[in-house]
Amino acid sequence: MKLVSAIIKPFKLDDVREAISEIGIEGLTVTEVKGFGRQKGHTELYRGAEYQVDFLPKVKLEVATQDENVERLIEAISSAAKTGKIGDGKIFVYEVEQCIRIRTGETGDSAI
Repeated sequence: MKLVSAIIKPFKLDDVREAISEIGIEGLTVTEVKGFGRQKGHTELYRGAEYQVDFLPKVKLEVATQDENVERLIEAISSAAKTGKIGDGKIFVYEVEQCIRIRTGETGDSAI
């Protein structure tokens, strides 16, 4: 099992969720986060005063899936989240040692 974690632009969330559903993967966790990468924030103007925004709003998605679905999942997230501009985000893939469904006690792939 793998945990695919993606940091994307907030306005791409619906597109990514739809792309994940289309490939038959159900269930994801979404967290609103802030951060920066190479773009290192930007300057904004508010009531005539200029100020630096160091941490940009992002969305973090986490999807647990079977090993055979990882490549399709990465492709779906990449194509749906891509704008071609700086700050599109990153995808990380982690190994999952164990998964347990609390309600039924199922373990492993069947618990996903």
